[in-house]
Amino acid sequence: MSGPLNGIRIVDLTRVLAGPSATQMLGDLGADVIKIERPESGDDTRKWGPPFLKDKEGNPTSESAYYLSTNRSKRSVALDISDKNDLNTLKKLIAKADVLIENFKVGGLEKYGLDYARLRSDHPGLIYASLTGFGQTGPYKDVPGYDFMIQGMGGIMSSTGPVEGPPFKVGVAIADIMAGQYLLNGILAALYHREKTGQGQHVDVALFDSQLAWLANLGQYYLTSGENPPRVGNAHTTIVPYEVFETADSHIILAVGNDTQFAAFCQVAGQGDLAKDPDYASNPARVKNREILVPVIQDILKTRSTNDWLSALKTAKVPSGPVNTISQAFDHPQTAARDMVVKMSHVDGPVSLIGNPVKLSETPVCYDKAPPKCGADTQDVLREWLNKD
Repeated sequence: MSGPLNGIRIVDLTRVLAGPSATQMLGDLGADVIKIERPESGDDTRKWGPPFLKDKEGNPTSESAYYLSTNRSKRSVALDISDKNDLNTLKKLIAKADVLIENFKVGGLEKYGLDYARLRSDHPGLIYASLTGFGQTGPYKDVPGYDFMIQGMGGIMSSTGPVEGPPFKVGVAIADIMAGQYLLNGILAALYHREKTGQGQHVDVALFDSQLAWLANLGQYYLTSGENPPRVGNAHTTIVPYEVFETADSHIILAVGNDTQFAAFCQVAGQGDLAKDPDYASNPARVKNREILVPVIQDILKTRSTNDWLSALKTAKVPSGPVNTISQAFDHPQTAARDMVVKMSHVDGPVSLIGNPVKLSETPVCYDKAPPKCGADTQDVLREWLNKD
């Protein structure tokens, strides 16, 4: 095994999406990630299908696409922590680990003696990472958290969807994914701190906190103005033109980020006077007058095909792009050039997985373990970690 985290041992008690997305990244970076699963049933997402991976004969297996998306680069150990012997085995594995990651409800591991307060005295160098809906403190700490409800409670749905329509969630479980990435950052920072001091610590990440954090400029819009940012559908609250426009045959995204780009767009569109008009010459003016300007741009863009516009705008260095389907995105030549689809051998048959976006020149990510079957590595891990035959 290679990678910048080679030699780091991780006990992964997470399931579903947020935690597994973080531990997959750790595994890609070279850590030895041991996924602890319930015997027989395993991670809930194994059954979240169809679609399911097909075997060599083309028949569906029990491995769902959902599970495959976030469980590469791990080994699966089947243990029932309600069983005294299995719990004892898990504690021995934790004693050998650098990081323990869990997404149980607050206090849910205390009855097993696996809470941070209990483990830190015996393992002062252990990094203990917890991922919950609302964190370890506060009035909501005991409330279960799920991506959909967090998107609603955390504000993002109020700004997503048609201007006059109902609120919309993001198409993927983005609150889970982002919380997983914040958790990853916290773990890496804690590993660096331990490298200098030998001291472990508790990393506490909440879906709700993460959702607030990645509101980014929309959240700051409220904190700065005291007003909720308006819902603008596919447009932008503070940049114009920056949205989806209909063309003669499909749609195009126009993402004009500054006044120079707007002037270049106007030249391509044969409307050079628009860029000189004080009502549109600056971005603040365009935002103020968007209700007049945007319909003008809409009429212009409908006169030519998407490919015609994209070719002309690319030459003029105006940011623009198509609205691809997922299949078109994966078929894009840039996807292949960046190795963003990885083909791996799986016990049930070949599997294509989404590649890791982090490109490291000296310690590249490693793709040496396809998502494991439940409990497939139990004996190997116990032999390697605990010297058990």
